[in-house]
Amino acid sequence: MIPLRDIVPSRTRPYVTVTIIILNAAAFFLEISLPPAARQQLIQTYGLVPAAFAWSAVFTSMFLHAGWLHIGGNMLYLWIFGDNVEDQVGHGRFVIFYLLCGTVAALAQTFSDPMSPVPTIGASGAIAGVMGAYIVLYPKSRVLTLIPLFVFWEIIEIPAVFFLGFWFLLQVFSAGTVTTGTQQGGGVAFWAHIAGFLAGIAAVLIFRRPERERVEWWSQ
Repeated sequence: MIPLRDIVPSRTRPYVTVTIIILNAAAFFLEISLPPAARQQLIQTYGLVPAAFAWSAVFTSMFLHAGWLHIGGNMLYLWIFGDNVEDQVGHGRFVIFYLLCGTVAALAQTFSDPMSPVPTIGASGAIAGVMGAYIVLYPKSRVLTLIPLFVFWEIIEIPAVFFLGFWFLLQVFSAGTVTTGTQQGGGVAFWAHIAGFLAGIAAVLIFRRPERERVEWWSQ
């Protein structure tokens, strides 16, 4: 399922969300401009390596990506769900919220395999937190979704609770299969996704600002 947009209009300009997207894009273009050896060295230095844990890498790793699909998917999800969460918690609080979720996600991934020499990179843990917050703030929202069905491509509206809930359950199932050794996981940080999502659900209860809540879109 490929999300295209949600139905909730934002009342404020998502300055922080846009800035995060720009920073990720700038870092990615820097990556791909480097020769392969230098690119690998950059990822090894600024990615989060569990076996050589460094707090600075927790934050720098959130802005590195492995390829076009990796960054494209992450930024699409951030664009769709981030503006509304930023609208609800406020710009400054959203910065702290985003980094907090990303940190929890990075720590969870580190604890899941503390001796791994493989660097973990990507914004997906922090964005999972945004998705967790969205499901709390907008339980009645819907997501316009593209569903590829072999030859036919269907575009339908799916309840946000179902869309995000299915995504979360898929992460849990995938993490379980990796743990039991039935598959390698394809390099996906499933535990980071799970922890980030749960952190977003919990943190938004503290970060949200009740005076910014709105209900008029529910009737759309």
